[in-house]
Amino acid sequence: MTTTCPSCGAEASGKFCANCGAPLQGAVCGNCRAPLTPGAKFCHRCGAPAGAVPAERHSGVGNALPWSVAAIALLALVALAAGQRVARARETPVETTAMPTPAGTPGRAPDISSLSPAERAERLYDRIMGAAERGRVDTVRFFMPMAIQAYAALGDLTTDQRYDLGRLGEVAGDATVASAQADTILREHPQHLLGLVLASRAARMRGDDRAARQYLTQLSKAERSERQKQLPEYLLHQNDIESALTELRQRQTR
Repeated sequence: MTTTCPSCGAEASGKFCANCGAPLQGAVCGNCRAPLTPGAKFCHRCGAPAGAVPAERHSGVGNALPWSVAAIALLALVALAAGQRVARARETPVETTAMPTPAGTPGRAPDISSLSPAERAERLYDRIMGAAERGRVDTVRFFMPMAIQAYAALGDLTTDQRYDLGRLGEVAGDATVASAQADTILREHPQHLLGLVLASRAARMRGDDRAARQYLTQLSKAERSERQKQLPEYLLHQNDIESALTELRQRQTR
């Protein structure tokens, strides 16, 4: 049967779209065998790209080689451990330490299959922002497409969710995402403090220092009246607001 691909709109049949490779109804993840949502670019369970070749399609030498390498490595490890034991004058417990994940390595994708759409978006936001704070650019780039897809699945975003999505765009170096979310927030609430903070950062990303300063000035003027509204997102992102006001004061003293 032919159907319309939910990703590119082309006529498609089978389990994957022949035009863009997006999964159709009945497709499964080639990595963990979980059912794939039609049109998804990544597996919601393990994070593997959609369209990965299932494990059972590999055969022969290509399938046996990893096991051969693993067996050789295991034998080498056993031999090394035996040599170290013989070389010791006294038998002492061997202390093992987990190898740290190298900086910039994405690591294993979190299992978010049991979470609600909002919880998935929040989990990915925390993962990306934490990686950005540690300077792990590769991790940010790896999880960013999944985060964009998670926020898109929410439908109508709250102001807080729009700000979070804009911040993800900022740390990923995507000024378009940051600007779009700031514009939407300010279109609905022209004096919203988080909208002004995000707009200032987006302007700075575009190299428009004058616009960035104007947004900060507007933030300073609106702060008192907006704080009185006691919006939940103001409390959640209080540090971002304070940081923006500090930046404005520093600019004024130059």
